Amino acid sequence: MLKYTERPPGWRLVLVFDAIDRQRDAPSTLLPALARLCEIIPCLTTIFILTAPSPLMLRTSSTPHIQFPNYTKPEFVKILALEPPPPTPTTTQDDTNFLWTRFCGAVCDALTNSAARTLPSCRHSCEALWPRFTAPILARTHGPREFSKLLIASRSHFQDEALLNPSIVSVRPGIAADVATAAGGTANGQGPPGTPSRHAKSAQQVGISATTDLTSLLPATARVLLLAAYLASHNAARHDLTLFSTFHHGRKKRRGGGYTAPRRGRPSKHRKISRKLLGAHAFVLERMLAIFAALRSEWADGKLAAGGVVDGDVGMAISTLASLRLLLKVGTAGDSMDRGGKWRINVGWDIIRGMGRSLGIEVEEWLID
Repeated sequence: MLKYTERPPGWRLVLVFDAIDRQRDAPSTLLPALARLCEIIPCLTTIFILTAPSPLMLRTSSTPHIQFPNYTKPEFVKILALEPPPPTPTTTQDDTNFLWTRFCGAVCDALTNSAARTLPSCRHSCEALWPRFTAPILARTHGPREFSKLLIASRSHFQDEALLNPSIVSVRPGIAADVATAAGGTANGQGPPGTPSRHAKSAQQVGISATTDLTSLLPATARVLLLAAYLASHNAARHDLTLFSTFHHGRKKRRGGGYTAPRRGRPSKHRKISRKLLGAHAFVLERMLAIFAALRSEWADGKLAAGGVVDGDVGMAISTLASLRLLLKVGTAGDSMDRGGKWRINVGWDIIRGMGRSLGIEVEEWLID
């Protein structure tokens, strides 16, 4: 089309790539290949729009570029003041314009450096906080000209990022939710899988937390992984065969063949401290994945029972737990997904017990001192 169609002299085709630096899994040769398209097509001009250009790209003098700096606070306020909101039933338009200008300045001071760096995000922040900021005016507790008192009254709203982005949630412990009734049994008459306590409590009520705690934030795969990590941290490795193997018979085999009952020695005179009280121990990633593979078919729902041991969901769940510092890597050598790498859980017993009960599991039954 570009070769045989007649075009007026000086005609050029401009190809614009917006946010080219946010490509997923883009190879290193993508940008050079797109930049050299103009060498193959003479009338083509390629423009890349970068959201955050690296300093190394700006040092190259041969690459023509235009930098658009961010707006300053006076520019933010000047642009946002051009479209003030409609007045409230208790204020006039002049009072609204007076209050809106100062309100935009306060929002820029509080959020421009963190959550509202661009003009659309700053406008969204102002529109989200404005109804809560003017609520005392509607309640007739403050006047429209009392900006300082209004700012103090709505100080908590400027600190709550959940109003600006609903996906950002904060943990509020101590707020209980209603209790829902769990469905017992399956269609074929078999009880739900899990521990004996789960079979016994299949018809009891299970608490569903309405707060934003770990139980409601983490998906099922991440929760089962966290429980497997807790068992790997607080159970000795010699007990894994007893707990998680379906072929363990509890008897000891002689070298010459045959079986013998385990030896019963004299009771020890020394009292041992529970491993739960000694803190978390480091464990190998391969051991945690083995525990997860042995238990997810018994604990989790049927949708987690299929697939390989380390699939995309499991790898993403481990990365999420590591980024939230719920799992800590011991040492800095090697890859984070190395099977021989050592990890340590960073979650206490109270959280693990509540997380296990959200899945219908009593973690005490899987711990051996």
